[in-house]
Amino acid sequence: MPGRTAYFGLLDAGNPSPGETVVVSGAAGAVGSTVVQIAKLAGCRVVGFAGLERKIRYLEDDLGIGAGIDYTEVGDYRNALDDAAPDGVDVYFDNVGGPNTDAAFSRPNVDARVVVCGQISQYNDEEAATGPRKLGGLIHMRATVEGILVRDYAERYEQASERLTGWVASGDLTYRETVTEGLENAPDAFLGLFEGENVGKQVVKVADPSE
Repeated sequence: MPGRTAYFGLLDAGNPSPGETVVVSGAAGAVGSTVVQIAKLAGCRVVGFAGLERKIRYLEDDLGIGAGIDYTEVGDYRNALDDAAPDGVDVYFDNVGGPNTDAAFSRPNVDARVVVCGQISQYNDEEAATGPRKLGGLIHMRATVEGILVRDYAERYEQASERLTGWVASGDLTYRETVTEGLENAPDAFLGLFEGENVGKQVVKVADPSE
């Protein structure tokens, strides 16, 4: 599911072209880390928001993105994005919401595309937060914003699976899992998603296949 979400969300809704700048929030997660790799395969420069230095190292050193932004360390998200994406944002793939998105909405290029996949920073909020009003900036740039649900692409799942499998087989697409041992630890593993503790896909190991 994360792979297909990344595939359809970026290639269909984001529609990236070679040479464009793609910015991804939650870039070290299961969906985000796949998005950044597909964006690179599409010939784009990639900037990723993630928390903690180890995630930035994973994105820059292992996945080879153009620049990573550690949102736990930056004081001004917009200035950080200005430095990382001096040519502006052509595609913004949003998994997180919040200040990441406020910054991206301040830097759209003409005909920019915003893909709204998730808003994990706000899922547990008891009241909807009111951030800076950024939609006006999308008018003169003629930018589009589209929400995506992977189930809408069910008739094309086989297409995505074939291409993703081919990229994995060729080494063009890699994945990482954060494994938590024991079903009793599943609640902590789930809650850790909201703290950004995982790199790649969070899974819970219940037993070895032979048991």
